Amino acid sequence: MSHQLPVERIVQSSILHCGPETPLCQAAERMAERQCSSILVMEADRAVGIWTERDALAVDFSDPSAIRRPIREAMSSPVACIPGETELGEVAMRFRAERCRHFLVIDRGGQPLGLVSQTDVALNQGMEPYLRLREVGAAMRTAPLVLAADTRLSQAARRMRESERDAAVIRFADTDDLGIVTERDLVRCIARYPGDTPIGHLASRPLLTVAANDMLIRARDMLMDHQVRHLAVLDDRGQVVGLLGFQDLLAGAEQSYLKDLRRALEQRDKALAQSRKHLQLAERVIDSSLEGIVITDAHARIEFVNPAFTHLTGYSLEEVAGRTPAVLSSGRHPPSFYREMWQALQEQGYWRGEIWNRRKSGALYLELLTITAITNDDGDTTHYAGLFTDITHIRENERQIRQLAYYDPLTRLPNRRLLDDRLSLAIKHAHRHRQRLAVMFIDLDHFKQVNDTLGHAVGDELLLRVSERLREHLREDDTLARLGGDEFLALLPDLQEVDEAIRVTQRLIEAISQPYTIGDHDFRVGCSIGLSLYPDDGESPDALIRNADGAMYRSKTEGRNTYRLYAPEMDTRAKNQLALETALRDTAETGEGLSIHYQPIFDWRTGALHSAEALLRWHHPTRGAVAPGEFIPLAERSGLIIPLGQAVMRMVCTQLKRWQAAGLRPVPVAINLSAKQFWQDELPGFIRKMLQRCDLNPGLMGFELTESTLMHDIERGLDTLAALRGMGCSVAIDDFGTGYSSLTYLQRLPVTTLKIDRSFVSDLGTCRKGGCAIVAAVTGLARELELQVVAEGVETEAQLRALDRYQVALVQGFKTGRPVPADAFSEAYLRAMTSGRDGD
Repeated sequence: MSHQLPVERIVQSSILHCGPETPLCQAAERMAERQCSSILVMEADRAVGIWTERDALAVDFSDPSAIRRPIREAMSSPVACIPGETELGEVAMRFRAERCRHFLVIDRGGQPLGLVSQTDVALNQGMEPYLRLREVGAAMRTAPLVLAADTRLSQAARRMRESERDAAVIRFADTDDLGIVTERDLVRCIARYPGDTPIGHLASRPLLTVAANDMLIRARDMLMDHQVRHLAVLDDRGQVVGLLGFQDLLAGAEQSYLKDLRRALEQRDKALAQSRKHLQLAERVIDSSLEGIVITDAHARIEFVNPAFTHLTGYSLEEVAGRTPAVLSSGRHPPSFYREMWQALQEQGYWRGEIWNRRKSGALYLELLTITAITNDDGDTTHYAGLFTDITHIRENERQIRQLAYYDPLTRLPNRRLLDDRLSLAIKHAHRHRQRLAVMFIDLDHFKQVNDTLGHAVGDELLLRVSERLREHLREDDTLARLGGDEFLALLPDLQEVDEAIRVTQRLIEAISQPYTIGDHDFRVGCSIGLSLYPDDGESPDALIRNADGAMYRSKTEGRNTYRLYAPEMDTRAKNQLALETALRDTAETGEGLSIHYQPIFDWRTGALHSAEALLRWHHPTRGAVAPGEFIPLAERSGLIIPLGQAVMRMVCTQLKRWQAAGLRPVPVAINLSAKQFWQDELPGFIRKMLQRCDLNPGLMGFELTESTLMHDIERGLDTLAALRGMGCSVAIDDFGTGYSSLTYLQRLPVTTLKIDRSFVSDLGTCRKGGCAIVAAVTGLARELELQVVAEGVETEAQLRALDRYQVALVQGFKTGRPVPADAFSEAYLRAMTSGRDGD
């Protein structure tokens, strides 16, 4: 495109804007959704500032509150403006001179027309810069910023800001792969703050590369075809020596414009003498252009075509001279399409759009066409110039991308979006023909254990095997979709009887239950299936899927590896659960109805009280006492477990302080930590402040967590455990023996206690050998690691005698003491213990 083209011809007329008090995270989210590089800050219909992707580098990502600052504190002001009639060449120069990347384009009355960015100019600068700067090395930025993958997000942003780079190459030491993080990625981080995470987690991989001696036009095509903004430049040894982006292409355009301007001034007095030379140069540029060019007279009769035209259409100049461009007509567009095209040419002097044409061979192709009316000094149109590019392959790639949006990338099964479409059509068909259809919600049993113990690669392969077995046992017209994780959904249309769906369900359960061999691992998994029917259980896609999901959860709670049909009473149960969740949410905010019961832990050999475990209780205002097995899972699912957990810690600390104030000597109290609580970054700090506020010895507070919680991220978990132990708090692994922990990691864990699960203790004193073997193994392991052992769920004298054989002294259970309120606990245990010590 010519340097003399006014900027108003390419301006983005849709302006993304917000108010001055808008938080940065909201503004960034809107930019990410629209894929815009800037947002205009408006106040009283006046532009008061602009915030761009470049400004994202100034955000302190180590401070979570920084992303919630109002945008007025981070915006650039005043907004750089430029008249709409400014030529593109001058715009490119002013970008560099004014050190900005965006201009607000205004009309002659000062009203905004839109925003223009460096990328817009680079995309519309035409072929000339690429013909002059033939190789990538002539335009690239040398010495790119290269960061290690473990660099923190805040440090990466600071390095990019200080080095004035809009992107950083990320090197992964373990794989020697390359990735890239750009300013646009940092905008997404502000929109969805991931914490001060290693930058490698955010990098786009793999990084697209070009050679330094590659043609610049190829690099431009790669940027446009892959819809990326940067390419890494490699030397002959494969080392990164540069980075190429649209900003560099614009710098080349600016350089070209400056040279043209200087040459025009130098040759002003020799214009007539040099006209022939310039004409020859223009002909060579046109001849070497990769874009097709056609020139017609005022009556649209073809006078000239360049070689690219012949290459793209198959027609030579001799074959089309004197004919109109209608020779290329595809027949796909109605007459109104061409009428509107000519109307735009007559009113505006140009037309730009996509049009289907036909090659000489008969093949159809899609081109991006720009037609410009060429006028003489009197303003009369003398010629029309058409410039076009074949974009068939680009649109085909976009079509494939849209297709991927409807299919799961791992299994290639339809995803939720495509399933919804098919289910809606199937419901209409079933309604029209008075038929039934079935929706099956399929969830694998214990899939998380496979992932945690065997790795995600095995888990992914298992999902592929499962999807293959499911497809083999479904009918040709059935639809199998993957909703995510280990959840699948099958649509069975054209059913006459419910038994047909049940028989299919039984076949699927049997197929999934067969053994799997993946690598060196042989194992089995089951599946739980919920079944809903149209029209019996719902008449909309959402209702059928929701009811099938509810039936699936019932099959899990009632045994797993089975199926359940949706029943109307399940809807009533769901409503009761919702009401219970609402009440629990109110309780979490006010604390009303919550209490702590304390269960003692004794050294049964000496009878001495060793410690206690804090157990949360909830008294519902109308239902009365709600069992922990009912409201604790509900709190986990609804996200209330964190405020409830914090309430438990505060209540325990307050009670310990009260006992001390009453002259009692409290024993250490252990609090159960859920997985969501444990993985909070601020957990150690919260506990430290709470202990300091209550002036408590940290040794009076302990924590219990399951081994499966630790196995989620062992290295990060070690840091949290070390912080708790560093404060002086004890740490116990609860339900030990029921998870899948690694003994290699166990010896590294800074814990004090192992608690044997009640399921193993219940076997003691009976004929069952399994529990005895587990208890023997755990106690032996604890002795070697110098850890205490607590037996949970002790209820009989026989279990106590059996524990004596394994030298387990600390016990907890109904045999030695039930959970009781704080007052009862102090009366029954603490006062007696305190008076006994006083007597000593």
